[in-house]
Amino acid sequence: MAQVQYYGTGRRKTSTARVRLVPGTGRIVINDRNAEDYFPYETLRVITKQPLAITETEGNYDVLVNVDGGGFTGQAGAIRHGVARALLEADPEYRTSLKRAGLLTRDPRKKERKKYGLKKARRAPQFSKR
Repeated sequence: MAQVQYYGTGRRKTSTARVRLVPGTGRIVINDRNAEDYFPYETLRVITKQPLAITETEGNYDVLVNVDGGGFTGQAGAIRHGVARALLEADPEYRTSLKRAGLLTRDPRKKERKKYGLKKARRAPQFSKR
């Protein structure tokens, strides 16, 4: 018998997370490592669990994630987005609560590109009159 799986893709900055939700005990595996081992800060682990906490499904699903690109914060945001999308696939009833919490919206903020004549995106070289 095939096991039921729900898929969701999440993105944030330059990170992309491919998330699978499998009925289980609530463990979170990120790139073949436990979430406790993968993320150095508790706040990042809380961010990844937000959609599960809001929909009150924290112990019902195992979360299996492949994430790449960006840093820890961007990856945590991408995982959150992917989990929210996968939960939506599992049960469309969760849409209102997830939407109200703003977890279905892809965060469009990215690093601004560097412009010529400047040191960074907006930082100009130091100016001196003399």
